[in-house]
Formats: sequence, structure tokens, C-alpha cells
Amino acid sequence: MLSEGTPLTNRIGFMQGRLSEPVGNRIQAFPWDNWRDEFQTARRYGFGIMEWTLDQERILMSPRMSAGGVDEIRNLCGGFRISIPSLSGDFIMQAPFYKVSGRERLARLDVLGAVVEACADIGIGLLVVPLVDGGQLCKSREVESLRSGLDQIAPVLNASGVVLAFESDFAPAQLASLIGQYPVGRFGITYDTGNSASLGFDSNQEIAAYGNRIVNVHVKDRILGGGSVPLGTGNANLPSALGCLRNADYQGNLILQTARAENSDHAGVLARYRAMTAACWNGIISDGLGSRI
Repeated sequence: MLSEGTPLTNRIGFMQGRLSEPVGNRIQAFPWDNWRDEFQTARRYGFGIMEWTLDQERILMSPRMSAGGVDEIRNLCGGFRISIPSLSGDFIMQAPFYKVSGRERLARLDVLGAVVEACADIGIGLLVVPLVDGGQLCKSREVESLRSGLDQIAPVLNASGVVLAFESDFAPAQLASLIGQYPVGRFGITYDTGNSASLGFDSNQEIAAYGNRIVNVHVKDRILGGGSVPLGTGNANLPSALGCLRNADYQGNLILQTARAENSDHAGVLARYRAMTAACWNGIISDGLGSRI
């Protein structure tokens, strides 16, 4: 979370990889070949924050998981004046500990604990837990397994100071009930404008239900029941969603997790999406977003 009064331009960041060519045609994946280059590009286009992503594949080889890699990341952050306040734990969605048992469950919890410690080492204060797609909570026993697993690594969580932010496809009342079982200040919610649009949820109802627990926001657009599309062309009512967040006194970051550029001008498209997001937040665009871009 940022303190009240932090300029909006310093709160709009991007998801790692959005400044690089897609990896294997995936919309989101760690850009192994270009991750260093994104720091320089981000600074050139005036971005000061990025949310990193961590996949299950080659997870222990990631630069975040080694002392040498952490030192390099710190140097890049300092040299280009970029901060990394949050990390999207896609590895949890790809290999959820709450869907397996026995040794496999323990091994996945060990990895989660190691990632939490690595986040603390590098100064990442928020870890997004994607309870969507492959990580969706489908059964009551998975909800309980999630809770008991997090209880098991509570000593690591408490020592690290890292906040876990659930990203969920639950309906508003159901998500409010889920997050209500976890302590304030240690657990929160990542609100995703695109996912909510795809599910047909109403942002007013969502933010009324659990707005006080939102600690991170992903900005994107999706069509109802479908995938990501360029910002302003889908079913996400961005002016309404951001207006609700502003009225709820949300003080955290707005992370552009937008659809990939159709051409190679990834930075230019991302800068345009930043301007759109700022305009919606400030009430400059109040309706008809798709017709004004």
C-alpha cells in the first residue's frame, strides 16, 4: 500500500513481460530472454513500478531465487529507479498445494515458503495468490486445505512481513466471507477489473462487499465469458470500477495486466493504457470508454 497523497503516475505500474515479446504465445510468462531489458524500457517510458511474475517451470532457477540474482535485481532497480512492490505467484495457480496431498503438498508448501522468504529479501511486500483458472477453489475441502497450508507456513509469513493477496473468481459475498477468515494486515485481495467483467460481476457490489480488503489492483479488459481484449473494447466498465475504488479510498497500485499489443510496440501501447487508466481514475472519462480511444 502507498501512503495517501502519492501521485497517481507513481501508482500505475505494469506486469512483468508486458514490455517484451510474448513467451510461447502465452499472454503472461516470465520473459527469460528480456527481463533485464524491461528495466531500461520502463524508465524510458516513465514507469516506476512493475509487478513481477513467477512460474512453476524452472522456478528455482529464477533470478529471484538466488543470491546472485537478487543482487542483480537490486542493482537494476537502483540504476533505473524501478521498484517491485508485488509479485504474481502464478506458480501457485500452476501447481496449487491445496489440490494435492502427502509429500507433493509438503513440497509445494516448501516452495511457497521459499518464495515468501525471497520476496522479503528483495523488498517485495505483496505476493498475489491466484485462486483462478488452475488454482480455482472448486471444493470446500480445497478451501480448508488452503487455510491449513497457510497456517503451516505462518511462521515464515509472519517473519517476512509479506502480505498475501488473494485473486479469486468468487462472487462478492463469497469472497468477502473467505477473506474475512484471514487477519487484516497480513492478507488482502487483488481486484482484477477484467476477470470481474468476464464473470459478469458488478464493481459496485464487489467493492461494497470487500473494498476495505483490496490491497492490489490488476487493470485489464475482458469480454463477458471470454478472454482479454484491448483496454476499452470489452465488458469491463473501467470508469465505474476505478471510480468505486477511488471512492473507497483505495491507496494502492494499479497494475496494467492488459492484453498484449498486436504489433511490437509494447511500450507505446502500455503507455497509452496508462493514460486511459489515469483518465478513468480522475473522472475525465466517465462513460463510453470504448468510443473515446
